[in-house]
Amino acid sequence: MDPELLLVIGLVVGGFSIPSIMGALADGRVPRAASIAVMVSGALIVLAIRDRPGGVALADIPDIFVSVVGRYIY
Repeated sequence: MDPELLLVIGLVVGGFSIPSIMGALADGRVPRAASIAVMVSGALIVLAIRDRPGGVALADIPDIFVSVVGRYIY
């Protein structure tokens, strides 16, 4: 799979897990589903960084995100 696509999917899953964590903590529940989502997100991000030659710089993430979204929308 494309490492850039893995990175974007990992970032989106990680972003969606934040409200789940906050909601579970506010209700006094254990955030089980959110913790699984965070682990999946972390694994996808690590795979993307490992598979991409030269790694991923923090400044490159917005460009990667826009290029992947643009590639699959058009």
